[in-house]
Amino acid sequence: MEIDKREIDMNEFVSKIIGGMIIGAVGTLRDVPDRWEKIEITVKR
Repeated sequence: MEIDKREIDMNEFVSKIIGGMIIGAVGTLRDVPDRWEKIEITVKR
């Protein structure tokens, strides 16, 4: 994970939890192919 161009370490458990939530959410979207390769998300505040 990167915040303001600074790498933030995550342990394997946290990485799997966040990744699973994102994959689950994207999987419910229309027009997203079943065989996608990469997901990129940018969040700005």
